[in-house]
Amino acid sequence: MTDVDYDATLRELQTPQGVLRYHEYGDGPPLVLLHGSGPGVTGWRNYRGNLGLLGEHFRCLVLEFPGFGVSDDWGGHPMVTAGGALGAFVDALGLDTFDVVGNSMGGGVGIGYDIANPGRIRRLVTIGGIGRNIFSPGPGEGIKLLQEFTENPTREGLIQWLHSMVYDPAVVTDQLIEERWALATEPGTLESARRMYSKAAFAAMIQAMNASDAPPQWAMMHKVSAKTLLTWGRDDRVSPLDMALVPMRTIPDAELHVFPNCGHWAMIEAKAAFERTVMGFLLES
Repeated sequence: MTDVDYDATLRELQTPQGVLRYHEYGDGPPLVLLHGSGPGVTGWRNYRGNLGLLGEHFRCLVLEFPGFGVSDDWGGHPMVTAGGALGAFVDALGLDTFDVVGNSMGGGVGIGYDIANPGRIRRLVTIGGIGRNIFSPGPGEGIKLLQEFTENPTREGLIQWLHSMVYDPAVVTDQLIEERWALATEPGTLESARRMYSKAAFAAMIQAMNASDAPPQWAMMHKVSAKTLLTWGRDDRVSPLDMALVPMRTIPDAELHVFPNCGHWAMIEAKAAFERTVMGFLLES
């Protein structure tokens, strides 16, 4: 596999709301990779280790969502604007149909897009983070640590949150900590994070959900049209494994793959098994 260079793959796309940045690598049918949320997250950091293999078969497009410090901030709640950003992105690139890999929030964005635009996504891979708690309490440990870091951004708080994301503590390297700390504490990124993760933001989100007559996404998953692969770390402390039960049962054409000794970042912590499983799914005729 070839090493993938950050600068050589970085692209910009002008939209009326601001610049969307993304990475493009490889040739073949389009595969859009959507990152999750959390302090210092980027699409590049989520998927840079997977692009070498995926790019041998697909035109990989790693979108950087607005409000996370790479693309321009569109304002509002970044988890809400992410759906519009995906739509603007694929339309501007002229992608009639495409595959999606989405980590956590990114998987939810993919599901929301598919429900609203049936037939556009051919195959959808999610990595934890969707569905709803059935047996485990919510929010999970990782979400609580995320809230604490957002309220009081310390290096120790960031390290504690990073450890909640993985099964193996060795995954949390000094390089990872420094990368995440630099972006997570940048003033604009921190302000955006507080619109998502502060205790006040969480309380407002719950209040809005309780006041709304619109069904939650987990109750709409029977409308997903894409063939779907749900991937999950057995030891996920952000979105526990029981959250997979509703999407596994209600998405019409879904299969579930669980990786042992793995937390919330299956594409990183179970890299070889994840790539083998996802490639088999995406390349299946």
